[in-house]
Amino acid sequence: MARKTIDCRRRPSERGCTVVISGEEDEVLELAVAHAVSAHGHTDGPELRDGLRAELRDEGALDLEEGAFVQLVEFRTDDSQRFLALLDEWRERMGAETTARWAVLTADRDRPDVHVQVVAFPDHAAAMRNSEHPVTTEFAKRLHEVADGEPEFRNLDVRAVTRV
Repeated sequence: MARKTIDCRRRPSERGCTVVISGEEDEVLELAVAHAVSAHGHTDGPELRDGLRAELRDEGALDLEEGAFVQLVEFRTDDSQRFLALLDEWRERMGAETTARWAVLTADRDRPDVHVQVVAFPDHAAAMRNSEHPVTTEFAKRLHEVADGEPEFRNLDVRAVTRV
């Protein structure tokens, strides 16, 4: 049986909840119901359970939905390991405060010193909160220590997702 996950960041809330639950489907559903009741004031019942069941996703997928926001950061470096160390430090310092869902670092086969980091967020507002965080601001400054020249940013709204 595939592990499932449910992520509060997918749904806007006044609390800005960042809870993510993963495990076997029945376990995740029971924990999600308990969380929805205790943290968000919902009432347990068939409607809540059906709604939560619809939010379950297979764990491990790089999940992306219409309305999400993706940022591409292209930069040149001949030391990708130094970039990864900087990224690990950022991730450790941000902890639960990050609004990023996932990130992928790629290297251009035709231009070995060119890298593109793809970072996904629930939406543009979440990305801006992440970008404005002091830890991210410091990371961006330190990226200049690793990168040759200025990184290029592309800010992309997800219009459609095709699962193949």
